[in-house]
Amino acid sequence: MTHVNEETRQKIISAAAHVGYEISEEKSTKSASRTKNIGVVAPYIARWYFSQVINGAEQALREAGFDLLLYNFSQMKGRERLFQHQLLKGRVDALIVIGLPPTEEEFESMLSLGIPIALVGMHRDECASIAIDDVAGARTATQHLVNQGHKEIALMSGRPDDPFNSSVPHDRRMGFMQVLAENKLAWVPDREVHGDFTMYGGSRAMDELLARPNRPTAIFCESDEMAIGAMQAVRRHGLKVPDDISIIGFDGHEMAEFSDLTTIEQPAQLMGELAAKSIMDRLKKPDSVYPAHTLPITLIVRNSTRRINS
Repeated sequence: MTHVNEETRQKIISAAAHVGYEISEEKSTKSASRTKNIGVVAPYIARWYFSQVINGAEQALREAGFDLLLYNFSQMKGRERLFQHQLLKGRVDALIVIGLPPTEEEFESMLSLGIPIALVGMHRDECASIAIDDVAGARTATQHLVNQGHKEIALMSGRPDDPFNSSVPHDRRMGFMQVLAENKLAWVPDREVHGDFTMYGGSRAMDELLARPNRPTAIFCESDEMAIGAMQAVRRHGLKVPDDISIIGFDGHEMAEFSDLTTIEQPAQLMGELAAKSIMDRLKKPDSVYPAHTLPITLIVRNSTRRINS
């Protein structure tokens, strides 16, 4: 019984008992406090990965009778306001955070809400977590190019000054560098360009790379959206994929198939579904153990990469 003062609440309980109706104080308070709303926090909603995770979570929640409240922000002020002022308190029964590594202060703020939490794209104790191994995915992508005989391989990464401090660009770059080192391939810093994980950014970054001397024979793009933009730029420069340059992406974007793009596929929608399931399970059984899922990735080979003579 919320929004009722203590004296009135006791009168209601006494009246109910008088007519033979038992009210469990603990259960009634718990039931009344449920909003049937699940909060989802994401820095972006238009980008493919985030939209797929949100879609997977929304479908699972809707089928279970929950509504989804989306908290989206593109500036740090919005992030600070959300966590520091506890705007979520009392508004949601549980929380899903997508691709946004919380600071220690933010994580403590979330835990203080006393509701189930699921993180997508990262692992932390004290909450459910669903992610992939981005280092392993990048290694698979880069090794595929090496296996095809490529030695001069470029990298298209995200923003070097990422305001959200996402681990994805760092981890994918790490996997890329590991494979170069293991195969004794020299890394040339001038072969890295930044595409900001968008098609437009990928196209612009590829323009920049093609304007530099000593064009590489292949490039690993840390997202499919950047790779698709890069392919468009290659055509605009009168070159061909993969004849003049091989391109591999990362994600499993729907447009990857139509673009004939070789990619590392990740189950983004399933990640959202599992996040939703984990918090619903926790709502039913508050003492249940939080799961930590690391989902598999798959190399999908298409015609944007080719073997060359060593």
